Amino acid sequence: MSRRDPALRDPGVFRRLVAEAIDAVPEEFRRHLENVAVVVAEEPTDQDILEAGLDPREDTLYGLYHGVPLPERPHDFAGVPPDRITIYRRPLLRDCRSADELRREIECTVVHEIAHFFGLDDDQIEKLGY
Repeated sequence: MSRRDPALRDPGVFRRLVAEAIDAVPEEFRRHLENVAVVVAEEPTDQDILEAGLDPREDTLYGLYHGVPLPERPHDFAGVPPDRITIYRRPLLRDCRSADELRREIECTVVHEIAHFFGLDDDQIEKLGY
């Protein structure tokens, strides 16, 4: 598939790639994600970009973790809504030139946001190659 392949523009194909990226996460980590919703959105809002510490006039996001990282959670957090990982479709489509590049970037983004769930900051994640 090339960048111009209409299949890449299909939201269903994109969601399938996100689901495959989640399935590729080792079970020892994935089993902790039972109260984490992974959603696909078209574009990050300016507020999303600000929340990530970026400038909406210059930056965009591929993904964002919303929630309380696992190491910071109290033992009982009943009634707290599930954490959420949002993967932003259009920025990924704009920046990836092939289906393989898109697949790799989605996988990297999913792992990056899951790492935030486990309490890693951007510097730690970058040292791991994500």
